[in-house]
Amino acid sequence: MTVRTQDVVPISDARARLTELAEDVVVRGHEKVLTKNGSSYVALVDARKLDYYHELEAEHGHLVLAQGVLEGLADAAAERLIDDAAIDAALALPKG
Repeated sequence: MTVRTQDVVPISDARARLTELAEDVVVRGHEKVLTKNGSSYVALVDARKLDYYHELEAEHGHLVLAQGVLEGLADAAAERLIDDAAIDAALALPKG
């Protein structure tokens, strides 16, 4: 979503207009970027959309993990393996 100029609000102005800004976010879908000292600071987004963003983040993590498993299985099938001593040395673990 493109952030419009009117959706960038100094945090000092947002204090007095919080209810109005929240309504614009929820009803019209216009997310707000609040600035502090002229730089982006925080954003106002619909809570449902934030939940969706968190779900996407978790799904991405699962996909990255699954990709690592597939790569590990491919390495094992191709016999690209290292022994325990090499792993310990790479991790700098004491022998024992």
